[in-house]
Amino acid sequence: MALERIQVTTEWHPANGGVKGLFCQGDAIARMEALLGEYEGKIKLIYMDPPFMTGDRFYMRVRVGEEEWRRGKGSLALESFADRYDRAEYLAMMRRVLELSRRLLSDEGMIFVHLDYRAHPHVRLLMDEIFGEDNLLNEIIWVYQSGGRSIHHFSRKHDVILFYRKTEKYDFNIEAVKAPRAKPRTSHMRRHVDPDGRVYRSIRSGGRVYTYYDDDPIAPTDVWQDLAHLQQKDPERTGFDVQKPLALLDRIVKCASRPGDWVLDPFAGSATTLEAARLNGRSFIGIDRSPLTVNIARRRLNGADYRILLADYKPTSVCSAAIHAGVGFYHVILEDFSTDIPGLPEGALPMDVVDNWSVGYLRPEGYQVMAEFARSKRAGALQRELAVPAYAGKLALCVGDVAGGSHYFALERAMP
Repeated sequence: MALERIQVTTEWHPANGGVKGLFCQGDAIARMEALLGEYEGKIKLIYMDPPFMTGDRFYMRVRVGEEEWRRGKGSLALESFADRYDRAEYLAMMRRVLELSRRLLSDEGMIFVHLDYRAHPHVRLLMDEIFGEDNLLNEIIWVYQSGGRSIHHFSRKHDVILFYRKTEKYDFNIEAVKAPRAKPRTSHMRRHVDPDGRVYRSIRSGGRVYTYYDDDPIAPTDVWQDLAHLQQKDPERTGFDVQKPLALLDRIVKCASRPGDWVLDPFAGSATTLEAARLNGRSFIGIDRSPLTVNIARRRLNGADYRILLADYKPTSVCSAAIHAGVGFYHVILEDFSTDIPGLPEGALPMDVVDNWSVGYLRPEGYQVMAEFARSKRAGALQRELAVPAYAGKLALCVGDVAGGSHYFALERAMP
């Protein structure tokens, strides 16, 4: 049967015992201002990877249809964001984002701002002004080996992450990010084995003997060379340009927050910060204007109790579905879906544009997802049937297309 299209602005993914979360599609400043009423002074950690004043446009390669998911290649390039700021516009935007960040942070909170050589000097001055020079804790240098080599200057192979506290009450947990040494200390040291079989090194200096066990964990310095950049075929890749590795955000989340704390990323992009927070038991808030991030979030945040706040969007689309009543369940079959997406590969079928879909109930707080499916490398073929518990309320269906559009339809349930 053909379904009636409806307007939904809030999508809720409940999970029993899962961490809490929120993803807001839209402008960072507007969404952060809206967060103040509920979250001012409550955020423990803010990480952001804002634009760098590159002057470039960035694209995400999305997979269209079962064949592209099976091959693991993107077949449609869609713009994810345009980094076309002039300096004055950029600094005005960053000033407001940083001012709002300071208001949202708790007194124990910290902020990490990820930049490159273009933006770093200017944002450092802004942060000194807004957070105070004495609250700079580190300029972290993330060194990576990827991309080409320059013959006109030394190749640029590092980013800078500015790390500030809000107040002297900040809660930094260095023990959470200690790790075994990559290589044991050897320079001018004698090797020993203690009665328990542990290897250690010793050196005498100034009349004292210093001992270092090979298996003692050590804390990172402010130069991070042990976290690799994502390669082109890395299985972690979402297709989103400038995606940062999960290991990088895992370290930041662990050292600057604790389980149950709130973590915010106002330029969420590939949703890596949100996944790192979820995996470590932190609650999270992400903001991004790109609709493509909505689809990424639906994949990466599975298992969390989170909401998606959507931008105002009125797509043109057609959907038909069948619904059958079972014992305690409704079985919904997605029969057909079509919407207009320019640039589809030749030979693409209408249903190839379905990236994900779900079935749930319309509640006062929004659309409550009860069952969902998203294409993946393991499940590229479109699953056409979802089973939904039979509850009271209005049934609805959502289709997420490959361009990031979210299409909602009312379902009329069948009689048992």
